[in-house]
Amino acid sequence: MADKPLYNQDSTEVLSHLQTDAKKGLSSAEASKRLEQNGANQLNEAKSTNLVQKFINQFKDLMIAILLAAAIVAAFTGELVDAVFILAIVIINAVFGVFQEAKAEDAINALKEMSTPNANVIRDGKETSIKSTELVVGDIVRLEAGDIVPADVRLIESASLQIEEASLTGESVPINKGAETLQETDLPLGDRTNLGFMNTNVTYGRGVGVVTGIGMETEIGHIAGMLEATDETKTPLQANLVKLGQVLTYLILGIAVITFIVGLVRGKETIIDMLLTSISLAVAAIPEGLPAIVTITLALGTTRMASRHALVRKLPAVETLGSTDIIGSDKTGTLTQNKMTVEKLVVNAEISDAATTAELTGTYARLADILALNNDTKRTEKGFIGDPTETALVAFNENHGRDLDKLYTEMPRVAEIPFDSDRKLMSTVHPAPNGYIITVKGAPDELLKRATQIEINGEIESLSDEIRAKLLSINSELATQALRVLGFAYKMVSQIPSDMSTETVEQNLVFTGFVGMIDPERPEVAQAVAEAKAAGIRPMMITGDHRDTAAAIAIRLGILDEADKEIAVISGADLDEMSDEEFAQNVEKYNVYARVAPEHKVKIVNAWQKKGKVVAMTGDGVNDAPALKTADIGIAMGITGTEVSKGASDMVLADDNFATIVHAVEEGRKVFANIQKALQYLLASNLAEVIAIFVMTLLGWNILAPIMILWINLVTDTLPAIALGIEPAEKGIMKNKPRGRGASFLSGGVGPAIIWQGTLQAVIVLSVYGFALAAPVHPEVHLAHQDALTMAFMTLGLMQMFNAINVKSVYGSMIGPQAFQNKMFNWALLGSVIVMAAVVVIPALNPLFHVSHLDGYQWAIVLVAGMSIIVIVELVKLIQRSIFKKG
Repeated sequence: MADKPLYNQDSTEVLSHLQTDAKKGLSSAEASKRLEQNGANQLNEAKSTNLVQKFINQFKDLMIAILLAAAIVAAFTGELVDAVFILAIVIINAVFGVFQEAKAEDAINALKEMSTPNANVIRDGKETSIKSTELVVGDIVRLEAGDIVPADVRLIESASLQIEEASLTGESVPINKGAETLQETDLPLGDRTNLGFMNTNVTYGRGVGVVTGIGMETEIGHIAGMLEATDETKTPLQANLVKLGQVLTYLILGIAVITFIVGLVRGKETIIDMLLTSISLAVAAIPEGLPAIVTITLALGTTRMASRHALVRKLPAVETLGSTDIIGSDKTGTLTQNKMTVEKLVVNAEISDAATTAELTGTYARLADILALNNDTKRTEKGFIGDPTETALVAFNENHGRDLDKLYTEMPRVAEIPFDSDRKLMSTVHPAPNGYIITVKGAPDELLKRATQIEINGEIESLSDEIRAKLLSINSELATQALRVLGFAYKMVSQIPSDMSTETVEQNLVFTGFVGMIDPERPEVAQAVAEAKAAGIRPMMITGDHRDTAAAIAIRLGILDEADKEIAVISGADLDEMSDEEFAQNVEKYNVYARVAPEHKVKIVNAWQKKGKVVAMTGDGVNDAPALKTADIGIAMGITGTEVSKGASDMVLADDNFATIVHAVEEGRKVFANIQKALQYLLASNLAEVIAIFVMTLLGWNILAPIMILWINLVTDTLPAIALGIEPAEKGIMKNKPRGRGASFLSGGVGPAIIWQGTLQAVIVLSVYGFALAAPVHPEVHLAHQDALTMAFMTLGLMQMFNAINVKSVYGSMIGPQAFQNKMFNWALLGSVIVMAAVVVIPALNPLFHVSHLDGYQWAIVLVAGMSIIVIVELVKLIQRSIFKKG
């Protein structure tokens, strides 16, 4: 019996196996014993790190270790100012890292908080209310409309019970539940109609169930376990930065060792001098500001995205969006509105659009009355409460301006036969002119069996076999369009039937019409899908809904072509029959996944990731959380999304608008481009510093001190680099194909530009130093060298700032107004020039930075040399554009 699924077991078998009684429940003593043995009905809490641990973890990077070593050496050799500067850099970067990590919420704790606070349970033969955490396997619980199912249960009684399981299965329509044993095997969650699942909502009716699973043993607990076992995926940005850091680290160490050895071989410098020289090289080569620049650029991106309703929880997610190849989207509540809407009417045996039916007269008015009367929806201050299907029927009336209050006053319900899943009908009785009207709604085929007449254009006719066949054909046609079809009929009687049974009431009916309902797609989504495709991104639908429903919505949205609906749609059951290898080979065939479980969603994400694709996953339910966490970027819905999905996500859509994702992708691409600009700017500058210091060492010149390099890197580099982070997007950015996982920050011509622009800057700096020595202002040798070093220092700083204008485009010209569109950049450049010049202009700062005071002649040389970078780079770009045009 243990191998037999619960839904295939008779309720008496389950009760016997769990050693409990349907009427008396467990005794208090037995419940206490089981609680002690099996623990509370709650989910495990995930392990987390405190702020101190997060802070310590920031120092595990090799580049940070090199900087710390440099600070220690500087301190021991008496360069305390340099040591303090380096330590300040390290600490600032660590604080940024802790800030990012501290923003992440705990998905498992969110799951725990979702648990219902109380449950109605039978203990010692009496019904009582207890905390849901005290429930044990074998408890008998009562469920009513409005309740949250407190644990996984096998139903043993059911009266018109309906449970909404959208957060777990993805289906927007509540499921009719019963206690009958199911004969089918391998059923997905949504088809296990005799089971109730923890944290789903009872929307209608009542029922009794025996608890079969608590805490981590429930379906939601199973998802929590998957979340615990799922590792965070490294974003392309993080992977790029790690790879770049490794390359730079090895280069830095190599250059520092070579310089140290060369200096000692020359025999003119002491070991201490060469240690300081090596520190200068390390400081020059390490882009200390890069982590801060990346963080700030991403943070600025998050601010812009927040203004467009995309709330980013994890900073790297901003850039990841820009490289996305695949967007796997949940259907319910994400692509659709998660509310049933009347879309088609079938009146007078003809189909019409509900939205375009302007005036409800004749048989249309009769149908509208029945929709409202045969309905249990309640209106509250917060809106309609009831079964989504029934609220859709009331909303249809209100959308057409009908006075329902007057209708309910004049025709109150005086008798009824509630809906049940066997006969699939519901009937109500209301006073009417000359007697009473009986309204009936239900499954179209069942209703047509009991109808003998039909109302057409206000006249009642006999329901011929021809018309009956036509109506059945229409029903099939609407069903293929993924519409949920309900039939409506009535009959007039002189008095309330004394025998309110289906045999007497629901016979010889007058058929009135069909209503076709659907959870409609969001109006903006089709355009968003088209834009995603134009940007080279593949949108997919991954849902727990039925195959036909999923395919129909996907076709309407443009995710699926009509011609491909047979081969491009796959169900969860089909996935189970395929091995991981077989699925990986065929994954590119499928655009729509129907009736899938949480494991399937993760499997889909993994298959695409193994193909090297960057995958984004959207969703709103508990069932989406594992896939959201596994994906390169998880996107949760802010309004309809559960706390679990938000906790597992990287980004939350505040407006639940799928189109917002497309805006976010554009922002992500812009962020990557701007990080590339900042990186080109920083690395070209650092390369110039390394070459200059290395050549100065070989020539026996005075070299730039660590504090000089730090001043340039921190002050003059940082301000313009931050401003580059908010450059406007280049034209056509959303017409390019995604960069993908293999993309590098050095791609697109950035790498070569770093090399030649860095080398060019070094040549100009060395030329200024050499010129200053060849034509000194002061005849004293030590003053001449100090002037030359100061001029080289200022030239390097100013030239780097002017080069910030060049890096706004790898190949495009920056001569013209486009160079100064970014007002923040303009102010940053001006501020940096002033701050850079201050250390030379203000005499009190000269000793601190080992510089001398320059005269007007020397300043003229510095300014001409610094600005020459703009002219030379523009000429090189002109040649490059010319070559590319010819090629």
